[in-house]
Amino acid sequence: MRELRIHGRGGQGSVTAAELIAVAAFEGGVFAQAFPAFGVERRGAPVQAFVRFDDKVIRKRSQVYEPDYIIVQDSSLIKDVNVFQGVKNGGIVIVNTEKIPDYKVPEGVKLITIDATTIALKTIGLPITNTSLMGAFAAASGEIKFSALENALNQRFSKELAVKNIEAARQAYKIVKGAGL
Repeated sequence: MRELRIHGRGGQGSVTAAELIAVAAFEGGVFAQAFPAFGVERRGAPVQAFVRFDDKVIRKRSQVYEPDYIIVQDSSLIKDVNVFQGVKNGGIVIVNTEKIPDYKVPEGVKLITIDATTIALKTIGLPITNTSLMGAFAAASGEIKFSALENALNQRFSKELAVKNIEAARQAYKIVKGAGL
């Protein structure tokens, strides 16, 4: 079983990202499970969402404590939350940032940084980074095919909004693939 943990802030679309990644994985022929961790979070407060992938039925129902992959939608969370906690050796962490990282990443973990905010602003017109980061995740992990992600976005959003979100995902996908990451 492979696991993904998404760190974001309330209102950034972490839960939607987890759901759409799971839909795309399922379309790709694997079992997938997506779920959030809710408390008293409000817009702007730290939130988490999780996805599991497996070739067989997933019966585990706990949160993800030792992820293979981590997506960080807001790099300012790194100061407040130990987003790297439990990441497996050989894991991949994708961080939305335009800055050169000044934080310590666990040894044996691959860090990918991408300016998903700028991509989102240019393509969607809003700083909603979840679809950009889904494209980066598809490229970095290989867990989902881009065509399956595109189908999931088409199912979730109206035509015009789907086109914008697919373009955001495509740009991030190309950046990560082009970087040889």
